[in-house]
Amino acid sequence: MTATLIIPGLNGSQEGHWQRFWLQDDPDSVLVEQEDWTNPLVDRWADRLEAALLQHGEAYIVAHSLGCLLAAKFADRPSARRIKGALLVAPCDLRPTEKRHPDTIRFGPMPTRALPFPSITVGSLNDHYMELDRLTLYAHLWKTELRNIGLAGHINISSGFGRWTGGSALLDSVKQKAKAPRRYA
Repeated sequence: MTATLIIPGLNGSQEGHWQRFWLQDDPDSVLVEQEDWTNPLVDRWADRLEAALLQHGEAYIVAHSLGCLLAAKFADRPSARRIKGALLVAPCDLRPTEKRHPDTIRFGPMPTRALPFPSITVGSLNDHYMELDRLTLYAHLWKTELRNIGLAGHINISSGFGRWTGGSALLDSVKQKAKAPRRYA
């Protein structure tokens, strides 16, 4: 069975976060554990993702916030070919995120390369970590399907998302995209 790698953002996803419920509910889900959740360094986080991909072979990615940027930045690594598809939920924009968490995040510039795997990016109208116009821009640059779920904040515990069963249907859509024949322009 193909693993689903769960990639939280800054500070990890604490108990009660929808990613933690997904880990409990899906025996094929695996947390990509980071050595330091509070001071993220992109290269160290990417090394952990790469190790998980090497361990599990091909996998789907379910990322939240800064984890989405990790997945997007990972597109430059050769092992990105092991990613069958990705559900990117509430990606953060580095500028406002770094302002909210000064001297914490070392992730370099925002990724702008098209993703080499099928993906859906989920965002909202009122996410203080990524304004809608910036979300639309990055979805376009990443060549990902954008799903706006309305007034949903950062799609985390503080915006009322616990188990988030609706997200499962989005992951199923990613899996269907991965099975579809690729079209070349």
